[in-house]
Amino acid sequence: MILELDCGNSFIKWRVLDADGRLVVGEGVVDSDLALLEGLKGLVGLALKYCRLVSVRTADETNALILLLQEVFEVSVVCASPAREMSGVRNGYEEFERLGLDRWLALLGGFHLAAGACLVLDFGTAVTADFVAADGEHLGGFICPGMPLMRNQLRTHTRKIRYGDVAAERALEKLIPGRTTVEAVERGCLLMLRGFVLTQLELARSYWGKDFTVFLTGGDAAQVTEIIPEARVVPDLVFVGLAMACPLS
Repeated sequence: MILELDCGNSFIKWRVLDADGRLVVGEGVVDSDLALLEGLKGLVGLALKYCRLVSVRTADETNALILLLQEVFEVSVVCASPAREMSGVRNGYEEFERLGLDRWLALLGGFHLAAGACLVLDFGTAVTADFVAADGEHLGGFICPGMPLMRNQLRTHTRKIRYGDVAAERALEKLIPGRTTVEAVERGCLLMLRGFVLTQLELARSYWGKDFTVFLTGGDAAQVTEIIPEARVVPDLVFVGLAMACPLS
């Protein structure tokens, strides 16, 4: 079996594939290394042979997780690393090693699935947009705060903004002007997010007309599907790129 990990700043997304690497037999999202171990140990018949991972954590944090996995499961671990070029895609950053590895793998996966020009939009703690031309040239991208960052900044810096997750979810049932603070904040943040997305679409169309594919990935991707129904939602896009960057055969 193969364990795949996407280690972000806030969460670890994981999934386990069968021995052939085709069928997902378990998956989840956790907020700590120990929670990851608990989730994995809960899988019946778990027999890990390989692990491949991408991490945007510090080297010390990543190494600590690798050592833990090796100790508990006696598994071979391979880490994705930066590259100037891979699978027909050329990294567009002036210093290629400074492009976030999760972004790099997502755009690798997007270009592979599209077999042509693509716009990759990833909705996590931060929101990222990356443009890849039909010849594999990564044109660069944009980063802005995601919904969690926007709402937390307002909660942190404005004393009177206090509400829970349930209230936040209810506030997004409509997008009319808010008549409570929670409605005003949540709807305002969502409209900012959608505005960002629409500007990315305009830029992509200025490059390629209609000849490109839009990919949506990340936890908040569902918040924008209504405004770009033609987009392909691929929750595991980073894992598509991870398999390309870390082949196990």
